[in-house]
Amino acid sequence: MITPLKQTINILEKLVAFESLPGKPTHGIISYIKSYLNDLGVDCILSCDSTGDRANLFATIGPVIDGGVVLNGHTDVVPVAGQKWATNPFALTQSDNRLYGRGSVDMKGFLACVMACVPYWQQQQLNKPIHIAFTFDEEIGGFGMPVLLNSLQSLPFLPAIVIVGEPTDMQIITGHKGGFEMRTEITGHEVHSCDPTLGVNAISVAVALISKIHSVGDELKANPYPGSPFQPPYGTFNIGTIEGGMARNATAGHCAFNWELRPMPGENGQKIIADIEAYAMNQLLPEMKKVNADCNIKIITEAPVPPLDDRNAGNAAALVSQITGLNSRGVVSFGSDAGYFSDAGFSTVLFGPGNISRAHKPDEYIEEQELIAGLEFMQKLGQHLSL
Repeated sequence: MITPLKQTINILEKLVAFESLPGKPTHGIISYIKSYLNDLGVDCILSCDSTGDRANLFATIGPVIDGGVVLNGHTDVVPVAGQKWATNPFALTQSDNRLYGRGSVDMKGFLACVMACVPYWQQQQLNKPIHIAFTFDEEIGGFGMPVLLNSLQSLPFLPAIVIVGEPTDMQIITGHKGGFEMRTEITGHEVHSCDPTLGVNAISVAVALISKIHSVGDELKANPYPGSPFQPPYGTFNIGTIEGGMARNATAGHCAFNWELRPMPGENGQKIIADIEAYAMNQLLPEMKKVNADCNIKIITEAPVPPLDDRNAGNAAALVSQITGLNSRGVVSFGSDAGYFSDAGFSTVLFGPGNISRAHKPDEYIEEQELIAGLEFMQKLGQHLSL
């Protein structure tokens, strides 16, 4: 291995120290990555959200021409609130061959491998470029991706292949489910609970709507896709958070819940959402307004994360196969930024170090050997693009 593991771990330690939570400013972590690359003589392009507080980073090593490979990863990590960690989640802790810390496997380990390999790539005579694309807010819907894709349109060159380094145990993944990230806000009518018939309990309305969502989920479960490699082989729902009400002796005037639909590739997620919206607007809302005209139900699609299917995966999968000798291709049920790239016409696969089963949990970790596997692939990628 040409790139030292120690350097990679040092970079990972710095990355983990940033509490780069979704929806929060990215100034700290992006400034560190940008300074690191600038010190190596690599120019960076930042593409920001409308506030300027959250940024994607894009950089190119090698010739500024069409083609080449984009290595994509996200800088945000899921929160640790309410989780019981044996170590400080934002201080990389090494125990035996494991490196513990929030984001170590999902997916700052991959970012560290990419950054550590830049000096090696610079020493190669690359005939095709290697592009670095680090995005924000992947964990809550990929909000950074539309910003990044819009920024790429202004470049004088067009990348050809995208490798999204989500933890796949270094297996080639050509498909994953989509994700509709949803929020429902219900306005009821508060009255004293001694006669709740005079009010509209927003929590009760939420229960009815959630029951409808579960009913639709049961229908999807009862009609799995025959022979599908996905597990489970049907679209799924999840109710993530719920809040509402002020007191036990008053009907709840407000309730909100966050939920998601993960449709199968090719499944019409918009229609599924529309059917749930129709139930809310045609069945629940009219009864609410009979009591008080100000009652309301808002169903908000915060992010329609596209699925990844294999229609654009061929060239990317063939490249990884050529470098690694791997021939099998698989699918996963979790989402990523890959669907955005694929829908934009880039040949895209998931391929990265570590196992997704450790993500989002207390005591998340990546193994040293997994980092080594990531480094070895990236060095072979540089060699391949120098032929």
